[in-house]
Amino acid sequence: MRLAGKVAVVTGAAGGIGRAISLKFAEEGATVVVSDKSLMAAESVSEKIKEMECRTLAFEADVCDAVAVGQLFAETVDAFDTVDIVVSNAGLRRDAPFHNLTAEQWDAVVNVHMKGCFNCAKAAQEHMVEQQAGKFVIVGAPPNSPAFGGPGHANYSAANAGLMGITTSLAVELGPYNVNVNCVAPDFIETQMMRDTIKQQGMYVDDFKRAAPAFIPLKRLGTPEDVANVALFLGSAESDYVTGQTIAVRGGP
Repeated sequence: MRLAGKVAVVTGAAGGIGRAISLKFAEEGATVVVSDKSLMAAESVSEKIKEMECRTLAFEADVCDAVAVGQLFAETVDAFDTVDIVVSNAGLRRDAPFHNLTAEQWDAVVNVHMKGCFNCAKAAQEHMVEQQAGKFVIVGAPPNSPAFGGPGHANYSAANAGLMGITTSLAVELGPYNVNVNCVAPDFIETQMMRDTIKQQGMYVDDFKRAAPAFIPLKRLGTPEDVANVALFLGSAESDYVTGQTIAVRGGP
């Protein structure tokens, strides 16, 4: 197993991509701390992991709350002695045309993506630097997506561009401590967030699914498992000489 003996923390772990990453890590032998804003949702994923006879812990935390994130990592270390892998995956959308975009909508998206990532990185690096090892995986989205990077997505595009900048900077700072920092940028992935966005844009999901292959060289929508496979690579020893990179998972360049 590629993650045997490792302890992983996944935020936003109850959604489609977070859930897939959590289950994939467990399949590969990791102890998985499942963190989400909803404890009930986190427990649902954690129960699935228990059925796989893997160690797990469900935790309720708002990634925008530095105190809650600090407690998440403190309790992880108390329970399992270490933190080897962190997947910063929490995100949300509040799409609106820019002339209608409110400060509250801007702040909501930027805070969850960027402040949430900042809080997780601050808490994680304390443990990873001390143990001179760690994998920090950021889940973002391509800011120039042909599907979702156009009008109405200024806050979402800006937040994700920021995550890619954080990836590069953290990789440089934490590299000397043997901590790898990389970003996964999924697009055209069939999740509830994608379906909600399509409906908000006034489209039918089935119509979008029929039209999307025109934008995708591989001619299909991606699955959360496609993203989880890349996160697994970045969380494993196979990526030991990969850091500061953004890997698009979008069926094409």
